[in-house]
Amino acid sequence: MIRTMSKKHLLAGLAAAGVLGVGIAAPTVALADDRNPKPSSSASSTDQGDERRQKHADRQAEFAEALAKELGVSTDKVTAALEKLHEQRQGDRPERPERPSTEDRQAALKERLDQAVTDGKLTQEQADAVLKAAEAGVFPGGPGHDGKGGPHGERGKGGPDGK
Repeated sequence: MIRTMSKKHLLAGLAAAGVLGVGIAAPTVALADDRNPKPSSSASSTDQGDERRQKHADRQAEFAEALAKELGVSTDKVTAALEKLHEQRQGDRPERPERPSTEDRQAALKERLDQAVTDGKLTQEQADAVLKAAEAGVFPGGPGHDGKGGPHGERGKGGPDGK
């Protein structure tokens, strides 16, 4: 049985697809420079950060011990050399610009959405829907979003322990 779609239904479907496409694409583009969010100030984030730093320090100590053993020198000497190299590399890196605040990013998004409405690319209702979704934390980097890179936390690794 072949059904012909009425023009009205076809236009409604295309309009819904357009709103969905803009709703997904606009905030993603607006927040594209938010790849490295600052950690939240919650206690669990602080604990995870401390745990991560401790694991890094432990791995570095193991590496220094193994390297010292291989080279036949003291671990202290290798550790000092590694720290010196690390400091030199840090000095060679350009400073990261400060990340704009959530309010600044939302203001920029609102400005871009207003321009899209003015240009006739979006209706005001579409722009309002996108802004509301961004404010609700639907998109990465927005308020209410954990900043971990997706539904699995820790940039898709499944959680803080990487499983």
